[in-house]
Amino acid sequence: MVLTDREIEAAIANKQIIVDPAPKPVAFSSTSLDLTLSKFLRIWKPDPPKGIDLTICPVTDGYKFDEAAKQLSDLIEMNAQGYVLTSGTFLLAWTHEEVSLPVPSRLAARVEGKSSLARLGVGIHITAPTIHAGFRGPIQLEICNHGPLKVKLMIGMPICQLIFEQTLGTPAKGYAGQFLGQQIK
Repeated sequence: MVLTDREIEAAIANKQIIVDPAPKPVAFSSTSLDLTLSKFLRIWKPDPPKGIDLTICPVTDGYKFDEAAKQLSDLIEMNAQGYVLTSGTFLLAWTHEEVSLPVPSRLAARVEGKSSLARLGVGIHITAPTIHAGFRGPIQLEICNHGPLKVKLMIGMPICQLIFEQTLGTPAKGYAGQFLGQQIK
């Protein structure tokens, strides 16, 4: 069951959904809550020099995404002029808001891009829409410009929306994956 704006507001008031900073009224639509873009972006470094084959195998024992990302990308801080996302560019970003879905709340969420960006060819997540019960932290976004035009990203712009769903029961365990309590790093 998808929560409506009234149920989302009630869940926030009852601490079943925690959003920091608290959302403004304009962030609510009939069945979702808009989140905004933080000032941090992780930009992947250009391809390795010719003759060097860089292949990542994420199922290798000891592989840690955060370690690979730190070696192969740069964390930048946008300024007031924003960041121009060129066609074919992929980067990581985060929501300004931190979200928490306490396990007892029996809620999960899906992150979806804004249609205003999708119509320009900008995808906000790549097959990773689930925000599990027990998640806490800013939401990391996988942003790609599939369109032919440059698109400017600005600090604080509405970047995605959360669609909250009630789970059928209380999970036996909350989210415990590698991105639990993730921080911008």
